Amino acid sequence: MDLGLSGAAVCVQGGTRGMGRAAAECFAREGARVAVLARGQDGIDETVDRLLELGSPDAFGVGTDLSDAGEIDESFSRIADRWGHLNTLVNAVGAPTHHHPWHEATDEQWGLAFTLGVLAAVRCARAAHPLLKAAPWARIVNISAMSTRNHGPGLIEYTAGKSALNSAGKSLSLELSAEGILVNTVSPGAVLSDQVLANLAKLPSDRRPDLDDLGSVMRYMTATFGTRSDIGRVGEPAEVGAVVCFIGSAANSYMTGANINVDGGSAFYA
Repeated sequence: MDLGLSGAAVCVQGGTRGMGRAAAECFAREGARVAVLARGQDGIDETVDRLLELGSPDAFGVGTDLSDAGEIDESFSRIADRWGHLNTLVNAVGAPTHHHPWHEATDEQWGLAFTLGVLAAVRCARAAHPLLKAAPWARIVNISAMSTRNHGPGLIEYTAGKSALNSAGKSLSLELSAEGILVNTVSPGAVLSDQVLANLAKLPSDRRPDLDDLGSVMRYMTATFGTRSDIGRVGEPAEVGAVVCFIGSAANSYMTGANINVDGGSAFYA
């Protein structure tokens, strides 16, 4: 299937880790030009090298603090100077997760959950808007979370921020459809992301699941957090990245305002 991504201009914010990185790699394999926005130059350099290896004809990264509106505007100015337009914007960054009772969530954690969970995406969409309008086709993909539909204890501020992202994404899809810019959301379930791996690695050895066994990790997450996956394992970032890649491609020509579950089957059906 030709996704129509050869030579397309794609920006993935939060594109050096986890599902953002997986999406960037998928776009590169399809022959797209890819810009990644993230903090940490070492991670950016390594990611760009990999994207070029995978077949991207032009990949570069811009060190960007996605909590800073000025840095976001500057990053998209650099994309404008290099390409002049943008076909696809992927908003992948999210706030750190903290499994704690609601009353232990600090104002700082709440603020970061909304700044990175929704405001970064809105700022990126605003900065990218002229570039998206300049392209022959344009897509925005927001990466949200299953917890916005299957609420559980311990993620109150993170889930609230991602819920706001869902709402903003739907509103953007309504306002931008007349311009031919399609906006969709992907809601991953239990995925073995970099953040999940880091959290699991901190566990005592007698409580830590086998990180090479996706079923073992799923059983731990079910027992600890009540997370479900009907196919009995956690997902891998590449499985989410592939869905993001299609939704963000020219091949997706008639879907906007959707929220797509990529969850292996779970307890949310809304």
